[in-house]
Amino acid sequence: MTNLFDPITLRKTTFQNRVWVSPMCQYKANDGLISEWHFAHLNAFATGAPGLIMVEASGVVPEGRISLGCTGIWNDEQAKAFKPIINFAHSQNVKIGIQLAHAGRKASTMRPWDDHQMAAANEGGWETVSASPLAYSKMPVPRALKIPEIHALTNSFVDAALRSVAVGFDVLEIHAAHGYLFHQFYSPLSNERSDEYGGSFENRIRFLLETTNAIRAAIPTDTVLFVRISASDWVEGGWNIIDAVELSKALKELGVDLIDASSAGNSPDQKIKVEPGFQVPFATAIRTEVGIPTSAVGLITTPEQAQHIVESNEADAIFLAREMIRNPRWALSAAEKLGVKIKWPASLERGQTL
Repeated sequence: MTNLFDPITLRKTTFQNRVWVSPMCQYKANDGLISEWHFAHLNAFATGAPGLIMVEASGVVPEGRISLGCTGIWNDEQAKAFKPIINFAHSQNVKIGIQLAHAGRKASTMRPWDDHQMAAANEGGWETVSASPLAYSKMPVPRALKIPEIHALTNSFVDAALRSVAVGFDVLEIHAAHGYLFHQFYSPLSNERSDEYGGSFENRIRFLLETTNAIRAAIPTDTVLFVRISASDWVEGGWNIIDAVELSKALKELGVDLIDASSAGNSPDQKIKVEPGFQVPFATAIRTEVGIPTSAVGLITTPEQAQHIVESNEADAIFLAREMIRNPRWALSAAEKLGVKIKWPASLERGQTL
């Protein structure tokens, strides 16, 4: 029986357990460059003994950021700024990854706490792009990408991946979920193209597959590669789990090591029955049908729930977001509740006997 605190090895990288920290946007970067906030935010997780910390969605080009405050990885300065955080995580036997992203039509926003949603040009905003000139909700209508621009973005993802490897990240994750650019291409709800990047299923997934293939070919063989997908649009006639399984088969063939199974984000018409573990069946279906490791995410809150998912082979690892925000040392307390002895950071060991 597999346990939550068993190690897991992908390629030659061993994660000390299956409690992983989800990528969470902090909106605290300046021109894509991380700030002191990120040092406190990410290093706090590293003191709590998770198996993996995933850095938030980071734009591979300036226009790929969700907001003015989102991180970037389009230049060497941005990449090098992560080095102290990576080194600290490694000193705690914690692996660390970064999510490579382009927000497409959902880009160029202000920060969530600002008094308006979209950033104007004089505030640093930019024209958004997508598969087709279809707006998301009340956001501006994006410009449809031309084929040479699609190819250029694939190259930008490769460049960002190489920077990430050079600075020491253990895992790269392509963000192809939550209504961002790759999702905008593969979902029929947002792609009305008539060229080789639109229409059929094979055409709609082409951009993601080409980019995945290019990244896998460029990075070292031992570097672990994830893809986060939305397994369902939760809209009739939209992307669904059958599509997600077929996409995952293609991604596996290209050398992807794990599918990070999330859902939704591409349509304001989505109707989701939100309940504990509501997305876990997506991870299970992909794991079963494709034979690829998966991670589960979404309203997983208790150690017992996480343990059940792993021991019943519903997913291979658990990504936690809100619970990690509430308690960055969730893994330590979860192990205690489950009666599992794990290694604490030396400076915290006395806390076990107080």
